[in-house]
Amino acid sequence: MKHKVLFIGLVWPEPQATAAGVRILQIVDFFQNFNCEVIFCSSANHSDLSFDLHRKGVQEVQIELNNTTFDQFLAEIKPDIVVFDRFLTEEQFGWRVEDKCPDALKILDTEDLHFLRKGRLSNKKSNFSMDDITKREIASIYRCDLSLIISEFEINLLQKDFQIPPNLLFYLPFLEDTLSLKQISQYPDFNSRTNFISIGNFKHEPNWKAVLKLKNDIWPLIRKQLKSAELHIYGAYATQKVFDLHNPIDGFIIKGWTDNVKSVYSTSKVCLAPLDYGAGIKGKLLNSMKYGTPNITTSIGAEGMVKDQFWNGHIEDKNEAFARKAIELYQDKDSWENFQKIGVRLFNNRFGKEQFYDNFWALISNTILHIEEHRSNNFIGVMLRHHHHRSTKFLSKYIELKSRN
Repeated sequence: MKHKVLFIGLVWPEPQATAAGVRILQIVDFFQNFNCEVIFCSSANHSDLSFDLHRKGVQEVQIELNNTTFDQFLAEIKPDIVVFDRFLTEEQFGWRVEDKCPDALKILDTEDLHFLRKGRLSNKKSNFSMDDITKREIASIYRCDLSLIISEFEINLLQKDFQIPPNLLFYLPFLEDTLSLKQISQYPDFNSRTNFISIGNFKHEPNWKAVLKLKNDIWPLIRKQLKSAELHIYGAYATQKVFDLHNPIDGFIIKGWTDNVKSVYSTSKVCLAPLDYGAGIKGKLLNSMKYGTPNITTSIGAEGMVKDQFWNGHIEDKNEAFARKAIELYQDKDSWENFQKIGVRLFNNRFGKEQFYDNFWALISNTILHIEEHRSNNFIGVMLRHHHHRSTKFLSKYIELKSRN
């Protein structure tokens, strides 16, 4: 049976700007691999960085918030599977899907746990607080049939701290084609590479905080020892406050957005990612493995990625140690080459898509086949759908009526 899959996105995917954009397209590829028809809709406007989904044979549909035209759209296409790209879209459209397509399998792609990232940003003593975002995201997980969790750390957190039933969660990291050492050997070698790199979308607050940490605390220590080295800062949506940090005299170079991530990584010697906040899996560090560029990061940066203490570089949380390891790695050819090889093994063992495809598809097929039984074992979800969908439904209808008047 050929399934019809509807993605509802808060924004249109931007794979050249965000790891979230890469992630959602990988899930699109997964469904297409199993011969599904894929439709992607969003109420957001396209940006200059939006990916052209037509290139993948995916139908794009512009939808509106608080508008019954979406109900008509659902009734016309009758999806078997609906994927929400984060809990916000489930809040906005979940009740309409429930109303018009009650038998559709509802999948939430958390991307990363928003409440975890927000909690770490505001409260260093705990991973989260029982605030509004936490309650809303946990409720959304319960309301959906399956939630995709990108990090094993986050799976453990949800099960241990929130007692989320395991059958509602599925560990699905980034889904990558495996690498070979031959592929990596085709990139510039240690002696051909120069400078440090830091990269990340500037709309993402942890990335901005990391750049400030580099500027004020870490880069001066590195530059003092490596007087000719430069740190090149890349990322989409760089504002004036970012470009104000540009200082060629100190070797602190703000580059902004790049349309060639592969070239940027493969010509740089070391990637720096001093992340003190965040959640999920860091696309910048995945790319450092993918393009053979060892990195220095923090325990938060490596969370959900490191395995059995193997890492393609160093993990340091103290500024002085971070800078010292960066200097050592920049100068040590043997160590650099060894970490590059470790990165390939880690990349393949943790993120090779072949090890996830069949299990994920089997779970989807089985859950669709036994959807009533699956939902009957999730009474909290049934209860939350009842109360949330009724309240959201009437609020949405009120907003729609008010806008018409």
